[in-house]
Amino acid sequence: MNQENQPRTPVTVIDKEVAWDKSQVIMSKTNAYGIIEYANEVFVDVCGYEDYELMGQPHNIIRHPDMPKVIFKVLWENLKNGKNFHAIVKNLAKTGRYYWVITDFDIARDENGVIVNYFARRQSVPQEVITMHIEPLYKKLLQIEAASGVEFSEKYLIGFLEEKKRTYVEYIKELIFEHEKAHAKFANYEQEEEEEEQRGFFSRLFSR
Repeated sequence: MNQENQPRTPVTVIDKEVAWDKSQVIMSKTNAYGIIEYANEVFVDVCGYEDYELMGQPHNIIRHPDMPKVIFKVLWENLKNGKNFHAIVKNLAKTGRYYWVITDFDIARDENGVIVNYFARRQSVPQEVITMHIEPLYKKLLQIEAASGVEFSEKYLIGFLEEKKRTYVEYIKELIFEHEKAHAKFANYEQEEEEEEQRGFFSRLFSR
């Protein structure tokens, strides 16, 4: 996996968010090793790299140093096993600014069932969810990684989720769902809740 490669040009991190249309969906296609083969215009606009700068590069060209390695470890373990994974990720634009997204993947296989491509869709995440829940958790995971390594960062994450009786994806789903419920984004919430059980929360989230 090429995910540990570094961007060709160092980026100076700036603690400011990218200004972008958060109703848009960021899309990309990579090969089985995370090498970018396609990026839509929204991706290009938000990350600040030109198409030609992205093609053939590992997707971690936009990895932000505030991201715990354990989140990518779990993400790639799921993807390589053919399982979609919804992760909340802080990305690094070419300008040094950041932007937060939640991921959704389609996995393409060849005629022998071997994974050949990942199609990724990414949408914005409510700021309250990030500020109140995700940033404190990720900061703790980073501190553990710096002190004791990824192994113990993962052990902490497992314990954190066990306490909440949730998987990572269930925890993320609950955070966003409760935020939307609290802010009355659904005109008929009970009906939407029933639809969610039938369609799946993330299918609805990424199709609206």
